[in-house]
Amino acid sequence: MAERRRPMQAQDKLAFLLALVPYLMDRDRVSVAEAAAHFSVEPEQLREAVRLIAVSGIPGETNAYQPGDLFDIAWDDFEDNDRIVLTHQVAIDDSPRFSAREAAALIAGLQYLTSLPENGDRDVIGSLMAKLARGASGAPSEVAVARSETDEALAVIRDAVVAGTRLDFDYRNSRGERERRRVDPLRVESIDQDWYLRGWDHARTALRTFRLDRIEGLTATDVPIAYRPGDVTLPETLFEGTPDDQLVTIEVSASAVPLIEDYIPDGAERREHDGVVRTSVRVAHFHGLKRLVGGLSGVLTVLDPPEARRVVAEWAAGGAERYR
Repeated sequence: MAERRRPMQAQDKLAFLLALVPYLMDRDRVSVAEAAAHFSVEPEQLREAVRLIAVSGIPGETNAYQPGDLFDIAWDDFEDNDRIVLTHQVAIDDSPRFSAREAAALIAGLQYLTSLPENGDRDVIGSLMAKLARGASGAPSEVAVARSETDEALAVIRDAVVAGTRLDFDYRNSRGERERRRVDPLRVESIDQDWYLRGWDHARTALRTFRLDRIEGLTATDVPIAYRPGDVTLPETLFEGTPDDQLVTIEVSASAVPLIEDYIPDGAERREHDGVVRTSVRVAHFHGLKRLVGGLSGVLTVLDPPEARRVVAEWAAGGAERYR
């Protein structure tokens, strides 16, 4: 004999109705049997709830219910085919919605997440993108985020970090010089749009940081790493200075100082005047200033030494020439 379900109390009925409305909104068409099984209620109990929803709503300005103030369903489909289709919604439709542009931006961000190795083929992200598209005030523009070589390298490197195996690759520094490296991968981190590998460089016998888009010829080996995260201290800051670093005097907008905090040596003097801070940054070589200045164009100025100013000026002039 089938188990008889306990009758719902008043608070249970309210919770059931509150859950039923968004459930039906998320589905264009659903059978009574499917919905009843979802909520673990009898089919007739679900039919009664649907009939109640169809006479529910919010009164208009006259405090009287008009046809447009009530929920409505496709009655023929409901009575003849035992299927539920909401044809009109009230109150919920009046809530703020994302614009088509906002929804497109969010969908693009979600597509980027699905391109990352740990989020690939996630049904939940796909479902969320579909809901954003349906819930927007207009149809979002179609967007696509393509996978890049960096994404593929990121997957290989993360697998090596988890497995504790060494990586071999060619690394191109900011001056275009390439060198084969043997590295024990310890951590992968990102800053803005760039990904970095931190690991023990066997050629330098020291910790080093590598930008993933400068890694070429990446090879995953089955050689166990010699240095593990517990064997070496990984600094909290991504960029650590060395005795060979060169100091450069700069002026930068006070609001942009947090963006270059990792480059400012401990104890460096900071003088602020009219919203501009004069301080020093450390770089491995003056060519490393190009990316720093390019990312803060208009808010950072190189003051000293003259050689650093010359390198940045020549780089900027070369860029301007290409766009003439």
